[in-house]
Amino acid sequence: MNIANKITISRVILIPIFLIFLLVPMSLGTITIGGAEISVSQFIAGIIFIVASCTDWLDGYYARKLNLVTNFGKFLDPLADKLLVTSAFVSLVGLDLIPSWMVIIILAREFAVTGLRLVAAGEGDVIAASGVAKWKTLFQMVGIILYLFNNVPFGWGGFPLAQIIMWVAVIMTIISGWDYFYKNREVLLRSK
Repeated sequence: MNIANKITISRVILIPIFLIFLLVPMSLGTITIGGAEISVSQFIAGIIFIVASCTDWLDGYYARKLNLVTNFGKFLDPLADKLLVTSAFVSLVGLDLIPSWMVIIILAREFAVTGLRLVAAGEGDVIAASGVAKWKTLFQMVGIILYLFNNVPFGWGGFPLAQIIMWVAVIMTIISGWDYFYKNREVLLRSK
C-alpha cells in the first residue's frame, strides 16, 4: 500500500475519534478563546477535523507528485471525504449548531452525484471531481471548522462568518450538483 492510500486510510480512522470527542459527554472542562467559551472536547474534535481535512490535500499531493494514483485510491479518497464531512454535518445538526435544511441539501447532492457516478462507472465512464466541486468541499470544510470553534475569532463582533460560509457552501453545492448532471446528462440518457 502506497503513502497516499495510507494517508487516506488515516482520514477514515480519524472519523470515529473525531466523533467521540464531539459527541460523547466528557468532563474535560472549557477553554476561552477570544472571549468565546468552548468545551475542551469540542476543541479537540475541531483539531482532529482540521488534521483529517488536511489529509485530503496531502494524499492527493503525494498521489500526483509520486505518480501513486491507484483504483483503490480513486475509490477510497472521495468516500473518505464524504464520510468525514457527512459525519461532521450530521453531528452539528444533532448539536443544534447548524440548520438541518442546509445539511439535507448538501447530503441530497452527495447522494445524487454518487448515483450518477455509479451509473457512469457501470458504463465504463469515470466522472472526475470538477473545479466547482473542489471549491464546494473547501467551503463545507471551512464552515464546519468555524462551527466547531464557535465562529472564533469572527464571533467577537457578532460577525456571522460561519453562517455566511455555510450559505456559500450550500449555493456551491447546488451549482456543483447542477454542473455534474448537466455535463454528464448523456450518461443518464444512454442508460434509459
